[in-house]
Amino acid sequence: MDPIKYVQDQLIKKNDLPDFRPGDNVSVSYKIIEGDKERTQIFRGDVIKIQGEGATKTFTVRRIASGVGVERTFPFNSPNIGEVLVNKRGKVRRAKLYYLRGLTGKKARIKEKKIFK
Repeated sequence: MDPIKYVQDQLIKKNDLPDFRPGDNVSVSYKIIEGDKERTQIFRGDVIKIQGEGATKTFTVRRIASGVGVERTFPFNSPNIGEVLVNKRGKVRRAKLYYLRGLTGKKARIKEKKIFK
C-alpha cells in the first residue's frame, strides 16, 4: 500500500455522508466560526462535480442567489460539515455539470430521477 495514502487514512476523521452524485439537489449544514462565535449555515443547491479521492475528495454545490450563480466547494472530510441532506435525485449524463454555468431560468433545471420502489 502507498505509505502516504496509509497515513492519510489513519489521520482522517470519517464523516457519515449519504450517497449523492452530480445532479442531486442537496442541503449542506456547514459550521461557520466567526471570532469566538459559532453558527450553522445551510447551503442548498445542485451538486455539479465530485473530484479527488481519499483525503482530498471534494464536492461543489451551485445555487442561484439573487440572480447570480454561487458555487461552494466542500471537502468530504471536513469537521465543519454537520450533515448533508439529499433533497432530490437528478437525472444527468455527465460527471461534471459545468454547462449549468451558462444557463439561466428554466433551462438551468435538472430533471428529477424517478425512483421505483
